[in-house]
Amino acid sequence: MSIDAAGLLAWYERERRDLPWRDPAVSAWQILVSEFMLQQTPVVRVLPIWLDWVARWPTPSATAAAGSAEVLRAWGKLGYPRRAMRLHQCAEVIAEHHGDVVPADVETLLTLPGVGSYTARAIACFAYGQWVPVVDTNVRRVVARAVHGLADAASPSPKRDEEEVAALLPNDASTPMFSAALMELGALVCTARAPRCGVCPLSSCAWREAGYPAGTAKPKRVQKYAGTDRQVRGRLLDVLRDSTSPVTRAQLDVVWLSDTAQRDRALDSLLVDGLVEQTRDGRFALCGEGEG
Repeated sequence: MSIDAAGLLAWYERERRDLPWRDPAVSAWQILVSEFMLQQTPVVRVLPIWLDWVARWPTPSATAAAGSAEVLRAWGKLGYPRRAMRLHQCAEVIAEHHGDVVPADVETLLTLPGVGSYTARAIACFAYGQWVPVVDTNVRRVVARAVHGLADAASPSPKRDEEEVAALLPNDASTPMFSAALMELGALVCTARAPRCGVCPLSSCAWREAGYPAGTAKPKRVQKYAGTDRQVRGRLLDVLRDSTSPVTRAQLDVVWLSDTAQRDRALDSLLVDGLVEQTRDGRFALCGEGEG
C-alpha cells in the first residue's frame, strides 16, 4: 500500500483552500472548535460562524464562562445544535480539569464531551503534529480508489481504516500535512459523484489503472431537510434565539401550522435535549434563560 506522498504534498501546497483554522498561529482549542462545527456541515457555512466564535471566545475558559443560551445564539444556523452544547461542556471540562489547555493525547481527548475517534485524532494530528491516522469519509474514498481500485469505500471499520491509513503515513514531520492533503484531495478532486481524475496529482491510482470499474454500492439516499422534525426544531429555536425574554406557546405555535403534532413533537424533543426550558408561568426560553 502506498500513495505518492511527494506528488500529493506538492499539489496540496498549490491547491489547498485558504481556511483560517489551518493557520499555524491558530490554537488547539480553535482547531477543536472548527472540528465540532465541520461535522456534517459545509465549510462555507462554518467559516463566518467560526471566525466570530474564536474572536469572541478564543479559549476554553472564555467559552465556558458564556451562558448556554449565548452559545446557542452564536451557533446560529449551523444545525445539530446539540453540538453547540457538547462544545460548551467540552470547554468547561478543559478549563476546569486541564488548565485551559486542550489535551494532546488521543486517549485523554476521547474523554472530553462530544469528542469521538475522528475528532480526537484530528486534534492530535493538526494541533500537535502527532503521527496518528486521521480518517474521514474523504480519506476512506481516496484509499478505496487509489490503493484498492474500488469506486466506493467499504462500510466503515475504524480499526481497519486507521491501520490502512497509518500504513500510508510518511515517517517524518510531513505527516500532518499529508493527512490534510488526503482529506483535501477527497474533498476537491476525488469526490464521490464527479471525480476530477484528469487533475489528480497521484502518479499511481489502482482505480484509474483498472479502467475506473463501476461501484457496486447502492446510491445513498440524499437526506432531506424540508418538512423534517429537524426543520421544525430549527424554526422553533429561531424564535427563541431572536427573543430577549421567554416566549409564549402561541408565539411558537405559529411557526409551523401545517402539522401541529409534528410541531409538538419537535418542541418536546428540544425540552428533552435540554436546549429549551419552560418557565414557571408556562413560557419557553433557551436553556439557562428559563427562570424569568
